[in-house]
Amino acid sequence: MENNNITKINWYPGHMAKAKRQMEEQLKLVDIIIELRDARIPQASSNPELAKMANNKPRLIILNKADLADQNESLLWKNSFEHCLLVNSIDDNLTKIVVNEVKLILKDKLEKAKARGIRKKVLRAMIVGIPNVGKSTLINNIVKKKAAKAENRPGVTKALQWIRINEDVELLDTPGVLWPRIEDPNNGMLLALIGSINDEVLDTRELVDYGLKYLVKEYPGYINQRYGVDEDCDNLLETIGKNKLWLSSNNEVDIAKTISLVLKDIRSNKIGRVTWQKYVGE
Repeated sequence: MENNNITKINWYPGHMAKAKRQMEEQLKLVDIIIELRDARIPQASSNPELAKMANNKPRLIILNKADLADQNESLLWKNSFEHCLLVNSIDDNLTKIVVNEVKLILKDKLEKAKARGIRKKVLRAMIVGIPNVGKSTLINNIVKKKAAKAENRPGVTKALQWIRINEDVELLDTPGVLWPRIEDPNNGMLLALIGSINDEVLDTRELVDYGLKYLVKEYPGYINQRYGVDEDCDNLLETIGKNKLWLSSNNEVDIAKTISLVLKDIRSNKIGRVTWQKYVGE
C-alpha cells in the first residue's frame, strides 16, 4: 500500500551499530547465513545491509511466524527465493528441518571436505534478523533449551554468542539489527506494525490508521468479523472503540485504549491471518 504522506520512522540504538561491526568480523568464520524474516512482511523485514555484508555466502531465508500470515501469500513468497523455509518458531520438528536444509545447501562443501579426508565437518551458521522476528524463540526451540533470551519486544539480544545445535551444526546468534535510515516510509510502518520498532518512537494513531486502511482494502470482512462495525464508516477507529465500549470516565471513546487494543490485536493475530506485504512478482 503506497502512501506518501506517512511519517518516516527511524530507530537505531547504539548497540545495533556495535553488533553490525561484530557480525562483519565473524562472517569469515561461518559457512552459511540464516536470515530470519517475518512471514507477514517478507521484504520489509530483510535488512538491506545484509547483502553487502554477506560477501556471496550461501543464504537460507526462514520466513518465521508463518502461522500468522496469509497462507497463499506465504507460498508465493517462499517460491520466489532460492532457499527458503516457512516455519513457526515453536514447531516441534524445527531442529531437523533447519539442519537438513543447511546440509542440503552446503552439500558440495561437505563432499569436498570428505574427499580431503575430513570425516566430520562441523558447519557454522550465522543467524541474523531484525528485532522481534522471533529469533531467540526459534533458536531455543532448535537447540531444545533456553540458549537465548526471548521476549516479545525489540532490542533484547545485544551480544553475539555461539550455540551448538548438534554434532553437525553450530549457530552464531546475533542481536536484531535494523539499518541506520529507513528510506521507504511504508517499510517503516510495516516494521512498526509487527513490533520491530520501539513503540516509544512511534505515532501509534497513525500506525493503527495505516493498518486499518490496509485491512479494509486487502482483507475485507476481517474488521467487521472482529469488531462488528461497518468497515466503510467514517472515523473507523472511533467507531470500533464505541462498539467495543472502550470508553473513558466521561463516557466518550478512550482513543488511547482503543489504539492500544487494536494494535495488540494486529500483532497477535486476533484479526486474522494477514500478510501486510503482498507478493507482486519480480
